[in-house]
Amino acid sequence: MRFTSEQRLDDGVLEREFTLGEIPGILWTPASASAAVPLILLGHPPLGLRKMYPRLVARARQSAAQGFATATIELPGSGDRPRWPAAEQARADLRRAKEAGEPVSDEIVDALILPLVDKAVPEWQAALDALLSLPEIGGPVGYSGGVISIGIRLAVVEPRIVAAGLFAGSLVPRAMFEEARQVTIPLHVLLQWDDEGNDRQAALDLFDAFSSKEKSLHANMGGHTGVPQFAGEAAAQFFARHLK
Repeated sequence: MRFTSEQRLDDGVLEREFTLGEIPGILWTPASASAAVPLILLGHPPLGLRKMYPRLVARARQSAAQGFATATIELPGSGDRPRWPAAEQARADLRRAKEAGEPVSDEIVDALILPLVDKAVPEWQAALDALLSLPEIGGPVGYSGGVISIGIRLAVVEPRIVAAGLFAGSLVPRAMFEEARQVTIPLHVLLQWDDEGNDRQAALDLFDAFSSKEKSLHANMGGHTGVPQFAGEAAAQFFARHLK
C-alpha cells in the first residue's frame, strides 16, 4: 500500500488516497483517535470512485464521528482502472433489456455480477490485509453497502468481517442465494420498497435465505435514491453495537 495524497477535512477527519498495486483507494480516519480504531469497508456500485466520492465521504464522516475508520477501493473495470470488455458488454446487454422493457435474464445477471464478485472480493481481502497492518487501524471490521453480492461473498469467506450492512438494490444471481445460506454474521439490510431497479420479492427471498441469528430488514417507502436520513442513522447504530 502506497499513500499518494493526504488532507484534513473541515471536521478534522484525515483523508488519504492510496494505491494497492493498480488499485486506487481512500482511507478516512477519525480526527481524535488515540488508539487503533475499528474499520468499516465502504462498498459502492461500479460507477467509479470519483462519481461516488460525495456519498462515500459523507458516510466516512458519519463513521468517523463514531470513532471508526473507513476505507474503499475502486472496483475492477471502473473509474481509472483498465477497461473490462466483458463487464462493459454485460452492462450494455442490461441497458438494452431495460430500454426494451424486457425482463433481465439470468444470463445477463450472471455475466454482470459473478465475474465482478470473483475479481473484487480477493482485492477487498488484499486491501484489508494492508489496512490492518497500519498501526492506527485495529478491528473489528464491518462491511457496508455496495453490490450486495460482493457483501455476501465477503461475509462467507472473510472471517475478519464481523458484521455487514447491505443494500438490497442490485441484481443478484441465483447462485448467490446458496452462498447467502452460509452467511451467519449479524446483518442490517436496507430495502427501498419502490426501488425501480430491484426485484422486491427477490430481495425478500434473499433476506430469508441468510442464516444469521441476528438479521434485520429495514424497508422504507420510495425509490432507489429516496433513502431517508434516519435509515443511515439506524445503520450507524448497528455498527456501533457490533464494532465497539
